[in-house]
Amino acid sequence: MIKTGNYIGVMSGTSLDGVDVALVNISESSVTQRVSYFHPMPDDIKADVLSVCQGQTTTLSEVGQLDLRLGLLFAEAVLGLLSNNHIAASEVIAIGCHGQTVWHQPKSPYPFTMQLGDNNRIAAMTGIVTVGDFRRKDMAFGGQGAPLVPAFHQALLAVPYERRIVLNIGGIANLSVLAPDAAVTGFDSGPGNILMDAWIQQQKGKPYDKDAQWARQGHIHNGLLSLMLSDPYFNLPAPKSTGREHFNLQWLHQLLTTFSDVSPQDIQATLAELTVQTIIRHVKAVGGCDRLLVCGGGARNPLLIARMAEELPNTRVDITDNYGISGDDMEAIAFAWLAARTVSGLPGNLPAVTGASKPTVLGAIYTP
Repeated sequence: MIKTGNYIGVMSGTSLDGVDVALVNISESSVTQRVSYFHPMPDDIKADVLSVCQGQTTTLSEVGQLDLRLGLLFAEAVLGLLSNNHIAASEVIAIGCHGQTVWHQPKSPYPFTMQLGDNNRIAAMTGIVTVGDFRRKDMAFGGQGAPLVPAFHQALLAVPYERRIVLNIGGIANLSVLAPDAAVTGFDSGPGNILMDAWIQQQKGKPYDKDAQWARQGHIHNGLLSLMLSDPYFNLPAPKSTGREHFNLQWLHQLLTTFSDVSPQDIQATLAELTVQTIIRHVKAVGGCDRLLVCGGGARNPLLIARMAEELPNTRVDITDNYGISGDDMEAIAFAWLAARTVSGLPGNLPAVTGASKPTVLGAIYTP
């Protein structure tokens, strides 16, 4: 049985725009979001995370300091939510903190994933039990440690009367396939916002392409798109997961050496279409769906939504906000839910999704 009460979820994803914090009341039969809070990511921390993620030379000292700085940042974000909403720490059972992924390498002779953000500091500063390090337990049982959110999608959005896919477009896009009378499956389809955000940041100094205004000024370069789509990741079978260590500006610039005449806005338009086409390709590969429910930052990109609707004329494309779950806070809510599973001694992974050999309780518990 779930230990009923309030939980806080903390999520900082591959977009690195900030920290999403959500306070959620969880019982055996319901998950109700009470309040949320967004804490900006300081530029110096973002730059140092990107340095580690993109394989630049670093030291153990720098990694250790970044772990502490992120822990302090996550604790500040939790305290900000509590203070702004006049909520006492004693009202919260536990915090579920995903941590900041700096490297995810599930396919190698020594598979591992690394999330930074000192959970001991979070527990000490907030006075609240903190659950973290969710992914490595799944990997210990042979899984990829990702994606973990499909279990949450199943609990809240699966229905017996239609086939649904929940699509989270964060830095990386991932799908949860919710089919009646079938095991849930899920995987990363490839880049979500990660390449679009990185390109406009490099070219125009903006963190993202608001309402796809820049992408709409460009045209899709079919040669470049075809070369992008030839990346082996897109043809890998599930279970599979990926991240910034694969899809990054170095990946893009390497492909651009083949094309010297593509305008920056055409590249932006082509990156948007890459996100669309890789999502659509994977949706069709799993047999399609009646309803595609979109969440994450990409749910606010009208170009992506419109293109997916065009490519899936027999599918209702909608956002999860219309089904009672904030698309902006989806992952933070999910990690509050996973924390509740952990402190209740319940498994949080889905072996059919991650490839693990068994369901298992995820994460480690840090007491204040």
